[in-house]
Amino acid sequence: MTKQHISYSELKIFTECPYKWKLQYKDGISGFTGNIYTAFGTAIHSVCEQSALGNLPDEDFAEHFDVVFLNELKQLDEKPENKMIVEMREQSRHIFHKVFPALQELFPGYEVYSSEEDLYQLITELDFDWNLKGFIDLVVKTPDGKYHIIDWKSCSWGWDMKKKSDPMVTYQLTLYKKFFCEKHNIDPKMVETYFGLLKRTAKSDNVEVFRVTSGPRKTDNATKVLTDACNLINKGITIKNRNSCTGCPFNNTEHCKR
Repeated sequence: MTKQHISYSELKIFTECPYKWKLQYKDGISGFTGNIYTAFGTAIHSVCEQSALGNLPDEDFAEHFDVVFLNELKQLDEKPENKMIVEMREQSRHIFHKVFPALQELFPGYEVYSSEEDLYQLITELDFDWNLKGFIDLVVKTPDGKYHIIDWKSCSWGWDMKKKSDPMVTYQLTLYKKFFCEKHNIDPKMVETYFGLLKRTAKSDNVEVFRVTSGPRKTDNATKVLTDACNLINKGITIKNRNSCTGCPFNNTEHCKR
């Protein structure tokens, strides 16, 4: 098998259903191709990224969002209603200018260490050469010498506690921390991980940054999920998980019959 890397989105899909992973990533059959919500997420991420890099002044946030958002919408198979497009553009305006004040409040005196940092690190726990591929949205460093990894997630009103503690949601940050530390030879004790929720419909607190613990035991658990999946993929074992059919774009299609 010529595959040499796995992304976290691939890992998450594989844990949901190995056969779904096969259809999408081995057979190259398109599954979920995006919607207005993913277009919004891409645009708001772009504002955060370019602002963090110092490429985008405050007064240009709205224009930059609109350009990226509308370009993403053009690529969708189905064009959303104009009313929804207008609403989302308005909702974005309640987020832009709250992102970095929220970071300053949580991390006084921080400096941006990296934005959209590329990860392509060898998974040394495997007997074959595969890499974990990903992008870290933002890393800031505080005066105490600690690094803080932040992953932006756009959403409607927020996340409940069940989602905030879901292993397959939080393992993303755990693995990003592991491989970030290996890449830069940094002590894991000096790195903390956070999700930053960018909320479209919240009446207040449109930006919520909360910490996710990623200690040694959790890192071991996340690494086992990763390596187990890689070993199964490498062996060509992609069994259907019939408990994950609901909502799957391949369900009851020519590609996957129950």
